Amino acid sequence: MKVEGRGRAGATGRHAATGARHAGVGPVAKSTDPRDYQDAPGIAAVMPKVFLDGFVVDVHRHARAQLVYTTTGIAEVIVGQSLWMIPPRRALWIPPDLPHAMRARGQLEMRTAYVDPRAYRSAHPDRPALVNVSSLLHELIVRASSFPIEIRPDGRDDLVIRLMLAEIAWSPEQPLPLPSGQDRRLARVCDAILADPADPRTLTEWAREVGASSRTLARLFNAETGLSFSQWRQQARISAARPLLASGRSVIAVAAELGYETTSAFSTVFRRCAGMTPSAYAKLSDSA
Repeated sequence: MKVEGRGRAGATGRHAATGARHAGVGPVAKSTDPRDYQDAPGIAAVMPKVFLDGFVVDVHRHARAQLVYTTTGIAEVIVGQSLWMIPPRRALWIPPDLPHAMRARGQLEMRTAYVDPRAYRSAHPDRPALVNVSSLLHELIVRASSFPIEIRPDGRDDLVIRLMLAEIAWSPEQPLPLPSGQDRRLARVCDAILADPADPRTLTEWAREVGASSRTLARLFNAETGLSFSQWRQQARISAARPLLASGRSVIAVAAELGYETTSAFSTVFRRCAGMTPSAYAKLSDSA
């Protein structure tokens, strides 16, 4: 697969050999340019691509819906005002024509399914959603990424694509799991914050607590979780908020319990992380 290096997305070569074999006839030349997938004749096509750590794809949009799936590394995707961290074996559903940007955290290997707008409604709603990727869906996505962009309707490849879309539709939406670290000092901080997300201690105070410098602890957070200390704590608080809101607790009560000084501050952070307001999430949970 073509590897995008450091820097920002720009003009690149349009085709690269993926190394995958298709129908026993040798490697498939597969484009790594998203523009080549927007008018594909089939209902969906999957693009394989690798990005080096720190590579940034500026704000853009696609005519097709897309499922952004990471197999290695973490994709940091900004959709509107929301930040989504996509770890391996998770995928982000993005509706068509929705502006978004991306940054690679670590070397990032991705498979992106571009779905015809006429077919995507059966797969997912008109909003971003984090999707759990089952073993079956993983195999279908990887297999489909070896197909040429132009496939024969009603052939074997088309059947695999249709099964992939059906599996996407059947896959439950997931709250974003927090990545955790292996270093014992980092693990102590993470465990303590998960036990009490409202704990107001700063990075410097936590570093003193576990016997590390603030610089070392900051480096550990970035290196082992892909997130800064503040981003990680923010995600921990939002993860704790979801079940509280789903249980019927008021937004005001949840905000106070998780250490936010104002309800509006909590609502702003929740919307940025979850893609909807706390009240909308509570209503969605009530109707589920």
